[in-house]
Amino acid sequence: MLVREIRDILEAEIVTGETGLDYEVKSACGSDMMSDVLAFVKDQSVLITGLINPQVVRTAEMMDMRCIVFVRGKKPDASVVSLAAEGGIVLLCTDYRMFVACGLLYSHGLQGGALKK
Repeated sequence: MLVREIRDILEAEIVTGETGLDYEVKSACGSDMMSDVLAFVKDQSVLITGLINPQVVRTAEMMDMRCIVFVRGKKPDASVVSLAAEGGIVLLCTDYRMFVACGLLYSHGLQGGALKK
């Protein structure tokens, strides 16, 4: 699924990374616990979270994630936006809650991915 499709499905606002809308993502992870993301996520995933701190971007960078979706209408501050822009990560914001956002993406064909072993 392309990031632009995620944006459309979630009716999301682009915060930064407009040039990355044609990135392809193969799976999604919904979590507010970055330790879980580090333990279970593979690359080419989109991260769906309610956290809006720099650690979220750093985690996404470590896991080679191309897109972060902030849920519940949360907006990251300038330091988070700048860090994501430097790393080429698309930031999107949606008013949907995490459960609904994950469900919408899943119903449109985006998978959760298998657990790393």
